[in-house]
Amino acid sequence: MKHILFTLSLFLFTLPLYPQGAPTRSSVDQPYTVEFYYKVRWGHQQEFLQLFLKNHYPLLRKVVEGGRMLSVKIEQPANHMTEDSRWDYRVTIRFKNSTLATTANPDEERLIKQLWPDRETFQREEQRRFEILQAHWDLPVTDITPSNP
Repeated sequence: MKHILFTLSLFLFTLPLYPQGAPTRSSVDQPYTVEFYYKVRWGHQQEFLQLFLKNHYPLLRKVVEGGRMLSVKIEQPANHMTEDSRWDYRVTIRFKNSTLATTANPDEERLIKQLWPDRETFQREEQRRFEILQAHWDLPVTDITPSNP
């Protein structure tokens, strides 16, 4: 019996340690944030940014206007990093909720046709943007700031 009580108490005292892994997910009706990181081939950062601002950012702005996304923010680091941890641009998108963040936008094709009637140029420039991209990763983040400090 002592062993069972000891094991049970040990289990109860270590429970607070388990949440150290993945952060808790917000409810379905809460904003959902994803950070998109882009690492560009050395020397092509400006070209990538120009193509991104011309061919992807307007689409993101349209989706914000439609209400699927709440905001889009583009950032670059102020200082250099080691090559293995380097990223050149971070695009942080706040979606209205996690469902909209993780499902395809049914309006995307229509918006692309509306924004870029010259599909050939659009596709060629988007292909170039991805050719000079060295790495890309997406990182969903959860705000765990306490509401009452």
